[in-house]
Amino acid sequence: MKQVKLGTQGLTVSRLGLGCMGMSQWYGEPNDVESSKTLRKALNLGVNFFDSAEAYGPFTNEVLIGKALKGVREQAVIATKFGFDLRDGNIVGVNSRPEHIVDVVNASLKRLDTDYIDILYQHRIDPSIPIEEVVGVMAGLVQAGKVKYLGLCEVGANTIERAHRVHPLSVVQSEYSLWERNIELDVLPVLRKLGIGLVSFCPLGRGFLTGTVERAERYPASDFRAQDPRLQGSNYDSNMSIAKEIRSLAELQGMSPSQLAIAWILAQGDDIVPIPGTKRRKYLEENCQASSVQLTPEVLQALAQMTYESPASGPRYNERMMAFVDR
Repeated sequence: MKQVKLGTQGLTVSRLGLGCMGMSQWYGEPNDVESSKTLRKALNLGVNFFDSAEAYGPFTNEVLIGKALKGVREQAVIATKFGFDLRDGNIVGVNSRPEHIVDVVNASLKRLDTDYIDILYQHRIDPSIPIEEVVGVMAGLVQAGKVKYLGLCEVGANTIERAHRVHPLSVVQSEYSLWERNIELDVLPVLRKLGIGLVSFCPLGRGFLTGTVERAERYPASDFRAQDPRLQGSNYDSNMSIAKEIRSLAELQGMSPSQLAIAWILAQGDDIVPIPGTKRRKYLEENCQASSVQLTPEVLQALAQMTYESPASGPRYNERMMAFVDR
């Protein structure tokens, strides 16, 4: 698989990454055996970019990745994150106090069974700690050899510029897909001005763009989708109509809806890397095939019109989780 450079500090990753959150929580029951096989299969397919966080599980996702990639660590680019206040397995707030950052990174290194983290993200901003102070601590971890590259998640343009002045960011991670394009207005232009790469999470709209997601009330309370406003009531009906259009267009092109959605993101530039998540090898293989798809200008235009004229209905998160987003 093609490799691309993100940022200007030397970070190189596969054109497609693998989001690992769903292997450990929020999207059905975990299956560590299949997930481990999927992680190793990804390397065989040329995917070397793996996205984790202490909050995933919590903690268990990093352990899973550390075990699955033992012996092939040098082939992988592993990203993890700090920034949430976790208590009894629950997110109760944010925490980017300097001493907490150091503690989290040291714990992540142990769980991942490695002596360095390729990409360290602040998962969500902490309004009580200036971003300059946070990035200063992160930069110290780079100098100590514990971290190679720095990134931020779900941040606005002003935060990105302030952070980048303290230490160059290689990547910013944000939700970006056919039906979630708000970063095109201000965040993406700033990233390109500063030479920072974009890592696109939820490129399949949390599965909605595949047309297979059910209404929120059909999922157990432990499943993220049970609280997703876009799967509730009239929002679900409106969004499913978008998914149907995308599915129809994908059929005309002889590909799956997920392949069409990923190919669209890849067509937006080599400075954007999507990280579709899955715990199953068959979906990983299907997603990887999108890296060789070339969409025609006509298809790209049809998709642009489709998603601009009928954007997703409902907020991306519930009110509590939206409060953590810096936009």
